[in-house]
Amino acid sequence: MTLSPTEASAQVAAGTMALIDVRTPEEWRQTGVPVGAKRLDYRNRTGERQFVERIVAMVGGDRNAPLAIICRSGNRSAQVQTLLIENGFTRVVNVQEGMLGSAAGPGWLRRGLPVEPCPTC
Repeated sequence: MTLSPTEASAQVAAGTMALIDVRTPEEWRQTGVPVGAKRLDYRNRTGERQFVERIVAMVGGDRNAPLAIICRSGNRSAQVQTLLIENGFTRVVNVQEGMLGSAAGPGWLRRGLPVEPCPTC
């Protein structure tokens, strides 16, 4: 399942969905991070199990919690979505346009959705 950045932003703002940004610290510094998003660098994971467990902790242990994953263009987030579904998550979606856009659409930034700077990332 996928969501547009606009839909994901609205659900995060309403408190009905968690959002995890799986880009790198360099990317977070360059563009900022979606307001309300948690950060977890997908490329620097030390193993799939530990990566999944960190996400479990981010959602308070609830693998049924609504969860959206975002990256630069939707590729990494799609990989994370598959990984989480394989590990028992039931309500995880991919923000398929990502932050910068893709064939699916213009992305979070070009849609003018809220971001917060991450100078210490």
